[in-house]
Amino acid sequence: MAYGESISVTPFFNWVHVWNTGAAFSLFANGGGWQRYFLIGIAVVVSIFLIKLILENRHKGEAFAYSLILGGAMGNLIDRIFRGYVVDSFDFYWRDWHWPAFNLADIAIVTGALLFVSGSLLGEKTNTNTNPDRQG
Repeated sequence: MAYGESISVTPFFNWVHVWNTGAAFSLFANGGGWQRYFLIGIAVVVSIFLIKLILENRHKGEAFAYSLILGGAMGNLIDRIFRGYVVDSFDFYWRDWHWPAFNLADIAIVTGALLFVSGSLLGEKTNTNTNPDRQG
């Protein structure tokens, strides 16, 4: 697809080709270039931290959530290093309101974050009810 092209798929979804030089929701997109290196640095630090967490002895569900976040971060990092921007393809909308365009890496990051949060909430509840050493 050519840059800026949009193909209507359903009454609420377009397949698009747009570039995001910023972070989520195009935050810092008009930064003048400094944001590329800042976001690359953040992605590298977060990726190293996630690799450390995955390698620790953790519950498989938690490691899976971290792996999704890591995979998404690495996908966007590779785009940012080699292109200077992230390519976004999914455009959901309702009438004139459009959700900011996103890509598969973003889906992996959000899915991983949701799995982690839900696992943490369910894990805390389970630990509270089943741990005989815990007071309260």
